[in-house]
Amino acid sequence: MQDEVMVHKVNSIARFFASYPHEEAVVGVAEHLQHFWEPRMRRWLLEYVDGGGEGLHDLIPEAVRRLRPTQTAVR
Repeated sequence: MQDEVMVHKVNSIARFFASYPHEEAVVGVAEHLQHFWEPRMRRWLLEYVDGGGEGLHDLIPEAVRRLRPTQTAVR
């Protein structure tokens, strides 16, 4: 999908949750993305945020941090 379409989609989710208390909104966005966005869409979003995230609602980068897989050290 084109970046503009994806930005519009994820911003729509953020606008829905924006009226919630901040922490609840961030969790709501992250959970929605985890449950309803397929892996390639989430990968696109992670890469888009890493590239600067131009045009994204303020809740999105915070929610994306919750989506990132935790990295464990292997010894």
